Amino acid sequence: MTRALLSLGSNLGDRFGHLRSAVAALGETVLLVSGVYETPPWGDADQPAYLNAVLLAQDPAATPADWLERARAAERAAGRERDPARRFGPRTLDVDVIAVWTEDGAPVLRDDPELTLPHPRAHLRAFVLRPWIDIQPYGLLPGHGWLTDLLNSGPAAADALELRPRPDLALESTA
Repeated sequence: MTRALLSLGSNLGDRFGHLRSAVAALGETVLLVSGVYETPPWGDADQPAYLNAVLLAQDPAATPADWLERARAAERAAGRERDPARRFGPRTLDVDVIAVWTEDGAPVLRDDPELTLPHPRAHLRAFVLRPWIDIQPYGLLPGHGWLTDLLNSGPAAADALELRPRPDLALESTA
């Protein structure tokens, strides 16, 4: 497996610092990083606003499980604590593996309780789709369609109106 799209989000503490730490933790694997967006909380409205971004990373030796472990390692480094009673609650850092592609560009399809690919709710989340369009304007979410169609006329369309670009906050890869 070579490429992975990861979603980054933070709404506790130094939100931008947590996003930067995730990009730094992924190091030289990072190819592209989206703009940063301030977004209302999703799934549990009783919490602060998030900063969100996505990144595209590449590592010829990485499996989907490797990408998941790297995501979790970045979360742990940011002090993420999981509250099983509040699934969509606030967090210092949330890193989700959205999609993985093989070396020949084929999407990895995986239905596993530990990691489902593509992410089962990505098509519903404007805070994933809009930043993804920043780095892949003609991107496709495997099994769901064109990113622009999903954002403009799919279930995420209403939420898209509430995303606020933050051009004052620029994430950069170290590659």
